[in-house]
Amino acid sequence: MKEYFKTALWGILIWVFVTVFFIYFGEHVLFSPGTNSFVISLFLLLVGTGFLLVGVTCLYLLFDKSDNSPLKFGLVGTTIGLILDTFSLSNHHFIFPELDDSQVIAFAAWMSFAYALYLLIPTLIYKLRKRKNHRIQANLS
Repeated sequence: MKEYFKTALWGILIWVFVTVFFIYFGEHVLFSPGTNSFVISLFLLLVGTGFLLVGVTCLYLLFDKSDNSPLKFGLVGTTIGLILDTFSLSNHHFIFPELDDSQVIAFAAWMSFAYALYLLIPTLIYKLRKRKNHRIQANLS
């Protein structure tokens, strides 16, 4: 259980960063669902999220050298984030006071996709690392 403590801290830090981002910039980047602005904004937010997750996952791997560290990062981070976002969405009037209800829905839509990326990207990195290690071992044989 002790080996998951640092991973959980990473998950909490990522959640805090994202929450602070949407507290300060949410009203500028979240638009009502069903509009063209919503689609464009959601797409750009998800592209940015994907790039940040690749970077943060690679940064995490510098601290956790275990074979399954990308998987641990994705699963623990997603679990922590979903638990904390249950709280933030339930109390959105206090956490995100500048967002109207349609922007909170847009946030929830982004969040759903973002957590899918939080699971997918570390899994892909895990598979790429595993494939690279197999190639290196095959070349050494």
